[in-house]
Amino acid sequence: MAHDRNAPTEEAWHALTGREALDRLDSDTDGLALDEVERRQASWGANALPEENRAGALRIFLRQFKDPLVYILLIAAAVSLALDNLANATFIAAVLLINAGIGALQEGRAEASAAALQDMIRVRTRAVRAGREERVDATGLVPGDIVELAQGDAVPADLRLLSSQDLEVDEAPLTGESTPVAKNADDEVKEGAVVNERTTMAFAGSTVMSGNARGIVCRIGKDTEVGQIAESLAHGESQAPPLVLKLRRLTRQIALFVLFAVVLLSITQFLRGETPEQIFFLGVALAVSAIPAGLPIAITVAMALATRRMARCNVIVRQLAAVEGLGSCTLIASDKTGTLTENQLTIQRLELASGEQWDVSGEGYRPDGRIHRDDSEPHDECAAAIAHLVRAGMLCNDACIRFDKAGEPAASEGDSVDLAFLVLGAKTNEERGRMLERYPEVASLPFSSERRFAATFNEVDNAVVAHVKGAAEAVLPMCAEVDQEALLKREECLAQEGYRVLAVATGRVSDTANDYGADDLAGLGFVGFAALIDPIREEVPEAVKRCREAGVQIRMITGDHPATGLAIARELGMADEASEALTGAALRELEDEPESLAARVRAAPVFARVEPSQKTQIVELLQDAGELVAVTGDGVNDAPALKTAHIGVAMGRGGTDVARRAASLILGDDNFASLVDGIEQGRCAYDNVRKVTWLLLSTGVAEVLLFFLALFAGLPLPLTAIQLLWLNLVTNGIQDVALASEGVEPGALKRKPRPVRERIFNQRMIRQTLISGGYMGSMAFLLFFVMFEFFGIGEFEARNLVLLLMVLFENVHTFSCRSETRSVLQVPFAANRLLILAVILAQGVHIGAMYMPVLRDVLAVEPVSLSLWSLLLAVALSLLALDEAAKWWRRRPHRHGKKSASGGQR
Repeated sequence: MAHDRNAPTEEAWHALTGREALDRLDSDTDGLALDEVERRQASWGANALPEENRAGALRIFLRQFKDPLVYILLIAAAVSLALDNLANATFIAAVLLINAGIGALQEGRAEASAAALQDMIRVRTRAVRAGREERVDATGLVPGDIVELAQGDAVPADLRLLSSQDLEVDEAPLTGESTPVAKNADDEVKEGAVVNERTTMAFAGSTVMSGNARGIVCRIGKDTEVGQIAESLAHGESQAPPLVLKLRRLTRQIALFVLFAVVLLSITQFLRGETPEQIFFLGVALAVSAIPAGLPIAITVAMALATRRMARCNVIVRQLAAVEGLGSCTLIASDKTGTLTENQLTIQRLELASGEQWDVSGEGYRPDGRIHRDDSEPHDECAAAIAHLVRAGMLCNDACIRFDKAGEPAASEGDSVDLAFLVLGAKTNEERGRMLERYPEVASLPFSSERRFAATFNEVDNAVVAHVKGAAEAVLPMCAEVDQEALLKREECLAQEGYRVLAVATGRVSDTANDYGADDLAGLGFVGFAALIDPIREEVPEAVKRCREAGVQIRMITGDHPATGLAIARELGMADEASEALTGAALRELEDEPESLAARVRAAPVFARVEPSQKTQIVELLQDAGELVAVTGDGVNDAPALKTAHIGVAMGRGGTDVARRAASLILGDDNFASLVDGIEQGRCAYDNVRKVTWLLLSTGVAEVLLFFLALFAGLPLPLTAIQLLWLNLVTNGIQDVALASEGVEPGALKRKPRPVRERIFNQRMIRQTLISGGYMGSMAFLLFFVMFEFFGIGEFEARNLVLLLMVLFENVHTFSCRSETRSVLQVPFAANRLLILAVILAQGVHIGAMYMPVLRDVLAVEPVSLSLWSLLLAVALSLLALDEAAKWWRRRPHRHGKKSASGGQR
């Protein structure tokens, strides 16, 4: 029975006929009734693959202790207990728990952010239920559902095919087979056939590369072939993004340097007669404080925040590495239709075979409008010819559109060209459903980028008539008794006016028992041209201008006529001369001259009439030229280029599932302007990574320098082990994450892209880290030296003041780190209220510790007077003056025009 939870998984569905599959699942070709769907959903659950185990709160908390530095602190706490030093052991345990709590909170928010973004990426499929086709969320499919498949669709579940036409499926995710697999619903397959021989099945996780089909859902979720594989992978750990891995390597390198310094310091202390206990705790504290172990966590938070900000810009992140990668891109290879333009094609002109032209009023998908010429309506022969063209365009169609009572488009689905013909039909009071009742469809050839035309075969007056529409170069050779050269010139004239031009042809074909194909399309009659316009999106001209200011080049890659592409490019200021458009045919001619080919590709702003493999070739040549390339695309034919590009950007609304799976980013609104906003946010994310790195590394440098200067001067250690741990907790543990949430800096899109191979810890970062860290460490040592040597202040009082000064230094330094180039006075304080709160909290916690009896004793601190606190604050503020001077030096007029260390004009 259909409701038996185990029944569908036990069947060898590939060996059954389509009729047998329908019977076993208690379904029919009209689909399941809606109440039956609900019953099966309750019984079977969601059609979803097993997800990797998301850690719970406790697991995330415990994961914070998986760090070598934590192991050292645990050993230190154990040693303290063994030596009856309960205060030290308690404090170290408190530090560990607080750090783990902060880390768990940050990591939990990052995971929640990623999960929320993943929920935005939904696969929707066409299902037939209660005799009506509708778009449904794939997670709601149940065994027995009838599903329609077309080119570019992701197969949403394991399907036993009921009918198919020219169906080829990419099963690489399942079988590893790199070439598409032909499928046929009528094949006879043995029960013991292996997966890649089951030609009557379409498996979840695969994608339709060409053709169309109808199938019945026989397995869902973890019971599918790919689900069984996914279940074994669901328990693995996800890999951290490359940027975080690089920072972890940097942290390890710094750790080795600091540990070497600790060993040297420990040997010196031992020779001076310090006890092993003191030496041990000092080494532990200095290592923990100086090594920026929190850097990867802070960076992960910065990236997670950037993904949320990108989502607000309608840029959905599928791969975290793409966040900062998008900010580094130097060139965007953009699709035209739907990205630069509205993707609401409107037929505005009809040119009949006789040469007569007629205008069509109305825009977009509203059915308001009429066919006219100089306010006169077509009559007699012209009206019949126009009706013939409209009928052909509506029958050769795979879209659907519904209008509400007010005439507004209520819902639409399908290719924008097909929709344009349906809207044209609505303007002439025609409707495709009624037309198909008069002229039933017996076969069809779906559009493919290789064929560049679509065709249907319909019964008309007891004969089979082919209706074809597509590119003129593909359709005109099928037509008899036409002057192809003259017609191509007429098409060229329309294209030069900015129109996208489709040729329409019809003709009777011989009866071949419904087995019709491309070979039957010969001797047709040319009906006419339909000239469509796709207006440029309102936001795109400004977005293109912003790209130029950002140093990001734009290339348009389109399958349209060169003149159509050039007309759009001229309007956007991307090209002027016709010679600037490079066609697919020209690319083929240059294949034997690789140097000339590379030079032409680097220079051409527009590529037109290109094939899918040529789009990938263009991307590879641009990458070879040193560009970091982002590619936009929406179709199956775009998937190879999206995978080849450094950053693949798929369309969220009009894109195919194939394209979305191949991409690292998805544009939720299919808008080029959103991509430019994403570049800005990507640059912001990278800037924030550098800011946090500057803050944490300069703090470590200051602490190491402070200790070594005291050592070489023969002074007591300026801070105790517990004081160092406290300093690390109340400053870096709070302020770094707040700094990672900085917003976009003004002018972020007016800098040149950073060099592709640039390291975060580059010469500029080294200089500013040494300046800031060196100054903090030197001034803290100078204070300790003066108090100890000249004023005869004891170690307790001197350390108390040095610790307070270091806290103040790190509070103040946080504000310098908000920008590597701008003055602190130019960065609005209110722009990051979280940072202000973090600095106040850090200072407040430390001052509070001076007054709390328990903490005061453990930390060996005491309250200071307001005048002394103000004096130390003035010393700490001098760091701002130094940082300001360093920034001014880098901004000097004679340095203008030079490239900064981050690759931009500063």
